[in-house]
Amino acid sequence: MRTATYWQAIDRFREVAQADPARDAVIFPAHVPDSGTPEYRTLSYRELDRWSDTIAERLTASGVVAGTRTIVLVLPSAELYAIMLGLLKIGAVPVVIDPGMGLRKMVHCLRAVEAEAFIGIPQAHAVRVLFRRSFRRVRASVTVGRRWGWGGDSLADWGREQGGDQPDRAPADPGEVLLIAFTTGSTGPAKAVELTHGNLAAMVDQVHAARDGVAPETSLITLPLVGILDLLLGARCVLPPLIPSKVGSTDPAHVVDAINRFGVRTMFASPAVLIPLLRELRRQSTQLPTLDSVFSGGAPVPHWCIAGLREALHDEARVYAGYGSTEALPMSTIESRELLDGLVERTRRGEGICIGRPSEGVEARIVAITDDPLPTWDDAALCANEPNSSRGVGELVVAGPNVSTRYYWPDKANAAGKIAEGARIWHRTGDLAWIDELGRIWFCGRKSQRLETASGPMFTVQVEQMFNSVTGVARTALVGVGKAGAQRPVLCVEPEPGADTAAVVSALRSEAPGSELTAAVDDFLIHPAFPVDIRHNAKIGREKLAVWAAKQLRGSSAR
Repeated sequence: MRTATYWQAIDRFREVAQADPARDAVIFPAHVPDSGTPEYRTLSYRELDRWSDTIAERLTASGVVAGTRTIVLVLPSAELYAIMLGLLKIGAVPVVIDPGMGLRKMVHCLRAVEAEAFIGIPQAHAVRVLFRRSFRRVRASVTVGRRWGWGGDSLADWGREQGGDQPDRAPADPGEVLLIAFTTGSTGPAKAVELTHGNLAAMVDQVHAARDGVAPETSLITLPLVGILDLLLGARCVLPPLIPSKVGSTDPAHVVDAINRFGVRTMFASPAVLIPLLRELRRQSTQLPTLDSVFSGGAPVPHWCIAGLREALHDEARVYAGYGSTEALPMSTIESRELLDGLVERTRRGEGICIGRPSEGVEARIVAITDDPLPTWDDAALCANEPNSSRGVGELVVAGPNVSTRYYWPDKANAAGKIAEGARIWHRTGDLAWIDELGRIWFCGRKSQRLETASGPMFTVQVEQMFNSVTGVARTALVGVGKAGAQRPVLCVEPEPGADTAAVVSALRSEAPGSELTAAVDDFLIHPAFPVDIRHNAKIGREKLAVWAAKQLRGSSAR
């Protein structure tokens, strides 16, 4: 029989629950009217601790134990946090995925995990029943909401009070898997990432270190995993109304209301949330006096947005541009004062976007650009000696206590994405970058989205940032049309609302010859709204834009 274990970091949550049981743990919307501000309810640390204990007890009785892979398809809510804490308290392995990737892709991914338990809202269970062969190993199921007749348990029927004592549990080995999280699949097939007990414990420490060891107090949560980490640090977690796969549609007025109503001290959000937030602040001429720190992630946040947010905060507040991935969160951060002190100008000159120094405990290196596997560091070193014309740009690789060392699925992703240096495993980020003399990382674009033209490689972010400051441009996306080695560079342009598109294109065309990096760009195509990733609504879907651009060019040549 498997030893009863748990995630030792949960002790931090229990300590808060015991020391300050009445403290608000989760503040969540109970009703969102068509107009006006949402109504909120609260759940205390004592209530959340007891509720998650009840869930842990009932799951254990249903056969869910340490190591049991458990699909969790629940909207951001108090229920989600009670479920996740309950699973972590028994060392079960939550499996999380973005439903927004599409039904069949999601089912295909989840089938590979061969989960043995399934916790979800009614719509998720309907999918499980419809594709029952893909979930044939599921032995325990729990419905969050109304159960429609597929059996299993109902979370509501379990109540929130324990029926008995929990068995004694030992801390799990740090190397054991604690969470399986799928990448979004926005720049390639979605992969199932294994995160261990040690990885997640390191994330808690790094998030705390990023705030200089200052308690988060009250946090605005737009990414559920951040909420779990902040609960372990004693935060009051405020959940604004949002749809996980459409965070860009979040009403910025609700965000402003939540921050000022609850005295939010820190928040994490993608540019898809921060840009509308800034516009709302300017529209209302509103300040955010309680905010001490803002962390952005998911995609590079425009420098003008960072500068604008600073104007709405108190003088000592900090705004961080963060960088991370499902496999390694966080990897690096940079604070606004350093970023705005000359580094933006370097970005406009084509050096890429500075994403700061590696997070505490994380080491970063650069390897040569190749799509081939690099099984060992010796292979990477040999590859580095091959001649290339990348102007010092290579693939960023990282290692550290928070960095996942293995994919659960597909196995071929391990060969493509990991490098062994003795017992140490380096993760290949798939991002192109260079590291300056101060140890700062400069992001230049995704490896899979680089262009291979007849005159050499072109890197998306490096080039785009040189065009993005043109008046009337909201953002740009560089894509390649044609075969690798002879690709035609095309700049897709999303204009600002109301911009004169003819004038925008004319200005971009005048800008191109000014640099060796942009001189080859001769095609400029206006696009109404770029496709973006499902998790942060911020990463540009350049693969889709490349297909669109090819069709546009064929159509223009036919005319």
